[in-house]
Amino acid sequence: MIKTGAEIVLEDPKEYLGSDQIGLITNQTGVTSKLDHLIDAFHSEPDINLLKIFGPEHGARGDIQDALLVDDHIDEATGLPVFSLYGELRKPTGLMLEGLDRFVFDIQDVGARFYTYVSTLTLCLEAAKEHDLAFTVLDRPNPINGVDVEGNILDPRFKSFIGMHPTPIRHGMTSGELALYINQEVKAELDVAEMQGWSRDKWYDDTGLPWVQTSPNLPTLDTATVYPGTCFFEGVNASEGRGTTKPFEYLGAPWVNSKEWIDSMNKLKLPGVSFRSCHFTPTFWRYKSRRCNGLQVHVTDRNSFDAVTTGLHLLHTLRQVHPENFEFNPPTYDKLPHFDYLAGTDGLRKDLNEGKSVEDITDEWRTEREKFIYVREKFLLYKESN
Repeated sequence: MIKTGAEIVLEDPKEYLGSDQIGLITNQTGVTSKLDHLIDAFHSEPDINLLKIFGPEHGARGDIQDALLVDDHIDEATGLPVFSLYGELRKPTGLMLEGLDRFVFDIQDVGARFYTYVSTLTLCLEAAKEHDLAFTVLDRPNPINGVDVEGNILDPRFKSFIGMHPTPIRHGMTSGELALYINQEVKAELDVAEMQGWSRDKWYDDTGLPWVQTSPNLPTLDTATVYPGTCFFEGVNASEGRGTTKPFEYLGAPWVNSKEWIDSMNKLKLPGVSFRSCHFTPTFWRYKSRRCNGLQVHVTDRNSFDAVTTGLHLLHTLRQVHPENFEFNPPTYDKLPHFDYLAGTDGLRKDLNEGKSVEDITDEWRTEREKFIYVREKFLLYKESN
């Protein structure tokens, strides 16, 4: 059984946390091997001085739906104050930090650049530096393994809360490793409570750890596997399956011809993936209460499956099949199209609009991705295999 950073710290809190007053940044994924929430485990541990709780998007206990703001409140189980990091403020302020000596961060990431927990980690690191707090990351596995790296590097001009750093879409790092990478610029007082027994080649279901859904629309490891590619559908006028039981696995719209789309995808013979015709009616979000036609992405061999490339082919073929219907969504609450923030560039949207082949697009990414793989090496904490 792999031991997470949380388990390591709970075995000897004094060694890792001393007598510091703690602000815990966590959500529903911060659990012990017995599935006790870390808020409760820390609160009941006499050698841990838990003073405040900080909750990211979806809340400290994971009860808030996508894109909904989270309010400050009192945690019912412990009576401790919970400060929202996904409300009017996303970076802790001096008032929130009064009385604290250290942040402890324990949130399960999913291995994709646009997952917002990494942005929360970044802003809290910055706050720790600005207010002279120590910072400890309790490390957890990258659920889609720590070997494979996919996609393009984010252009800093497209920095946002769904992508703050020049990493690929699928970065192949743990939260602790990402923190070390990010901290090369922030320079906070950072340490990582490393896992025991994890190696980079392990997927989450190889670890023996119980899976806790990482957010309301990422319920399973299957979802996390396709997410680095199918999340692009947030930026177009098709449904990414929110409001169904298979978010990011179901894709479609009322105007889609399922058979033509699937036939176009099957001709590509992409490795490790198959497609099934499906029909679904979202209960919320885009096309709420409207019947959508589309497909389900079935990963048949996750070790040969390339999520990002598959996602691009899904967009490319949908545009070919339905040129009169397919659109990139215009800017709404952001200055730029949401797709550009997801992609970390406006070049991908322009290339797809011009009909550029997926092969040509991904070939252009290879050199910058190889540079990142070289740079990230000094921040890696775990071997490729045991």
